[in-house]
Amino acid sequence: MGAEYAYTKRKREAGDESVLGYERDDTLASLAMGVGSLLAPMVMAKVLKPVTPGRGKLGRALVLTAVGAAAVTTAADAVLRRTEDGDEEDGVPTAPPDANRERRRKARRIARKLVGPAGVTAVAGGVVAGTTTWATRTTANRLWRRHRRDLGTGALATVGAVLAWDFIYYWNHRFMHESRWLWAIHVVHHSSERYNLSTALRQPVADAFGAFVPTGLLSLLGFRPQLVETARGVNLLYQYWIHTEAIGKLGRAEDILNTPSHHRVHHGSNPEYIDRNHGSILIIWDRLFGTFQREDERVVYGLTKNIESFHPARIATHEHADILRDVAHSTNWPDRMGFVFRGPGWAYERHAARHEPLPAAGVS
Repeated sequence: MGAEYAYTKRKREAGDESVLGYERDDTLASLAMGVGSLLAPMVMAKVLKPVTPGRGKLGRALVLTAVGAAAVTTAADAVLRRTEDGDEEDGVPTAPPDANRERRRKARRIARKLVGPAGVTAVAGGVVAGTTTWATRTTANRLWRRHRRDLGTGALATVGAVLAWDFIYYWNHRFMHESRWLWAIHVVHHSSERYNLSTALRQPVADAFGAFVPTGLLSLLGFRPQLVETARGVNLLYQYWIHTEAIGKLGRAEDILNTPSHHRVHHGSNPEYIDRNHGSILIIWDRLFGTFQREDERVVYGLTKNIESFHPARIATHEHADILRDVAHSTNWPDRMGFVFRGPGWAYERHAARHEPLPAAGVS
């Protein structure tokens, strides 16, 4: 990072604005998120263990709470639908009151108060119950106990594990851009408007609330859990060096490997760069599955609508907060599920259709 800082600073002082270099507050935010990403798994493991269904003593209570909240939400939705063509507009009666109208207005007021908190409780409780259950049942160690083969720890097994991990990583990374629920976790990494080695450290802290294609599946193929962890480390280390503007295009290597040029595209908010180049070590997955884009025009880094903040808490939680707000303001289950599970772009289209202001931050 020090060498990159010196190089980009010299280039800018020489009048070359093709690189953005470092900015103090942005770099500090990235370093803070990096530290947070190391501490969060340890903290979340202790916090979530008691409410994990089948594992913690509060797991069943969490499930019952989510189910009960869903029932209340559904009932409130029904009340709002039945009374929406009734007797008031913006709280002003449109017809002379009588006992029946007054009961309808009272029921509607109660439903309005209940539907938001109950909807948020149902969705949040369901997500926590689902993700904690998924995580505990798909670990490499657990799935290894069900394996039928052992590929050992030789060179071929190691290469195979790295390649298999890279393939699964591609799909998980792609899903993190295509589902708002997962994007809320991953958006942390895209929130910087600069691109340097410190950006690689700007990692998510809420992985515990995501459900991914489990890399533990490698153990079912015969890769030992220790080898799966090795593949994870290789994959993670490779991704570090590609977060830089100091390295240009790398010739024929660009055809096979993910490079700084390809990954700059991935971090771009230019329309043609959005949701492209999801690979980690290899770029061939993007080429095979239609998500590849070369770096042509200069990359504009960050989100389509940036959060304008360097505060770690804001960086980590802004999209989750927007999702919960959208769920609270919804009055039907298709919208609630859409705001959580459909693509980030769908949420903004839905806001436009309902003539509502957009959330503070945009898609990648």
